[in-house]
Amino acid sequence: MKTIKGPALFLAQFAGDAAPFDTWDGITRWAADCGYKGVQVPSWDGRLFDLAKAADSKDYCDEVAGVAAANGVQITELSTHLQGQLVAVHPAYDQAFDGFTVPEMRGNPKARQEWAVDQVRKALTASRNLGLTAMASFSGALAWPFVYPWPQRPAGLVETAFDELARRWRPILDHAEDCGIDICYEIHPGEDLHDGDTFEMFLDRVNGHARANMLYDPSHYVLQCLDYLDNIDIYKDRIRMFHVKDAEFNPTGRKGVYGGFQPWVNRAGRFRSLGDGQVDFGAIFSKMAANDFDGWAVVEWECCLKHPEDGAREGAEFVRSHIIRVTEKAFDDFADGGTDDAANRRMLGIS
Repeated sequence: MKTIKGPALFLAQFAGDAAPFDTWDGITRWAADCGYKGVQVPSWDGRLFDLAKAADSKDYCDEVAGVAAANGVQITELSTHLQGQLVAVHPAYDQAFDGFTVPEMRGNPKARQEWAVDQVRKALTASRNLGLTAMASFSGALAWPFVYPWPQRPAGLVETAFDELARRWRPILDHAEDCGIDICYEIHPGEDLHDGDTFEMFLDRVNGHARANMLYDPSHYVLQCLDYLDNIDIYKDRIRMFHVKDAEFNPTGRKGVYGGFQPWVNRAGRFRSLGDGQVDFGAIFSKMAANDFDGWAVVEWECCLKHPEDGAREGAEFVRSHIIRVTEKAFDDFADGGTDDAANRRMLGIS
């Protein structure tokens, strides 16, 4: 068995225009002060990280990693959530997702998609330059507007959407193979890869590509009423990344999974700071240890109630208290009577 690494923190929710959150030196120093050992980097945020330079220059990557190390943390993974989202966008969401790209690409879906693919490829190359093994991303979505089958979906609609999604991602996955990096898709509502069935539909179409893997985040499963513990056992060989995020689901006579178009604080399903929700993290960390997950436990702080800095500091200690330092021996070794093949045969009554 292997011991999970951590705690680490996804920086996307904390980067900002005020110190210490506006520079790489400042935010890594702050993360270490909160008790984190690692940080997951939003590759799109130029205040913290120059993606183009990281893809072109190993020296730049060494410099970035060096600053982090000097402040007491290491880079766990790069994230391309926003760029991955733009690899596949249904026209209904064109305007809503235009803000994820650079200004010169807005209003031009074709150019935006090409830019997004290039960004994800650059992040894979940068990950290799940083000596990493995995990268987080979203899959994007073509079929999501049709998630509820009313009106009845035309025959072949979903299959065509997944065929196209796989066609767009297959060259990126091949580049990931060349770089030695796993792409870990966060299984997330709003993405075509939003549960186990949809992940398998995609995996079938990329011929079981070894670099197509999962980012496990139980909070998104709680809000879908999906068994998040069984999911670990089913996909243990594909789970290569772990977001530690809490959630609660409290349906009423007025609202359930769909949320009634309410703001987060008024929804039945809400993201919460670690320990304030309903996720059984004791069981999750036990399953991760039993399944030999040796990646990072990365806090992704999202909460509709608590201040983010409080959530971050509490999250570091929460993860630290849940990481299981795995045993190197069986608990009942003290009762080992010692035996050999002959003794075993005698015990079984085999002459």
